[in-house]
Amino acid sequence: MQDVANQNKLMILPLPAFQDNYIWTLRADQHCVVVDPGDASVVLEYLRAESLELEAILVTHHHPDHTGGILELLEHFPEATVFAPDGRQIPGVTVSVQQGDVVYLNHLGMDFRVEMVAGHTLDHIMYVTDQLVFSGDVIFSAGCGRIFEGTPEQMLNALDKIMRLPNETLIYCTHEYTAANLEFAKVVEPNNKTLKDFATWVERQRANHFPTVPTNVAEQKKINPFVRLDSPEVMTFAEAQLGRPAKNRLEVFTAVRKAKDNF
Repeated sequence: MQDVANQNKLMILPLPAFQDNYIWTLRADQHCVVVDPGDASVVLEYLRAESLELEAILVTHHHPDHTGGILELLEHFPEATVFAPDGRQIPGVTVSVQQGDVVYLNHLGMDFRVEMVAGHTLDHIMYVTDQLVFSGDVIFSAGCGRIFEGTPEQMLNALDKIMRLPNETLIYCTHEYTAANLEFAKVVEPNNKTLKDFATWVERQRANHFPTVPTNVAEQKKINPFVRLDSPEVMTFAEAQLGRPAKNRLEVFTAVRKAKDNF
């Protein structure tokens, strides 16, 4: 396990789960918060090993690999607060949150603003501070989430919202998809040298069993085809899929997303 962030006393660590999920943990002293706990067992093992008290759970959307461990965690830590999107699809919710709400994590000395980012699902939210964002399945390093419930326009708006954050903002997504995403990204932008150099780093990270995330906004602006919609190579790729010139950014995005679905 690798410590990927240490701000003041706050540590942010990923707990690998299932095949490629990360359950993010935030800890300060003996207090812990977890994000999208699809699997309770790996969280409980970590909490016991480190003698930590679970204070809260942050949930980005209703998919089972992000929510499946909530009820079991509450059996062990019944006082933990569960923050989740407003709706009835998520078990064990204590506080339903929506666009503009603020989540206060008093034991960690920090708070998050809630931003709606529909697209992957209609209920998807992200948790944002001035330094970092827990983005769930909206954006991945060199990729973005599939559109299961929303529309391409909603997903593009969600990605644009993330890209408007400060360049140094750390992006904590919940899947280790980077290597696979890069294989597609290199097809879309075969002459992107930054992308090729980044792929070499990712290969080294994974060979050593290290995470490739968090990433940051500035990095994604250089390597992620789903936010590089004005890149000539991305536009050329999209127009080849369309068989005609693209009318706007949304058409470029939609064509690239459809191509990735079939990649």
